[in-house]
Amino acid sequence: MAAVIESPRLKALKSAPLDSWIALSDDETSVVAVAKSYEELSKKLEESGVSDSVVLRTPLHWSSFSV
Repeated sequence: MAAVIESPRLKALKSAPLDSWIALSDDETSVVAVAKSYEELSKKLEESGVSDSVVLRTPLHWSSFSV
């Protein structure tokens, strides 16, 4: 059976807490901010000076369809 190689994006997503708003770096290889609400995440990004990020919400639980 062939080994499955995870992309840096997938590793970053899997490392993020479930049921949260997250911001990924512009190259989508790391989580740069995490919050329970979009407003809180926006504030964290503004305070950190990160201007280019990919914002998304993680699911309550991962399934093969989610990723």
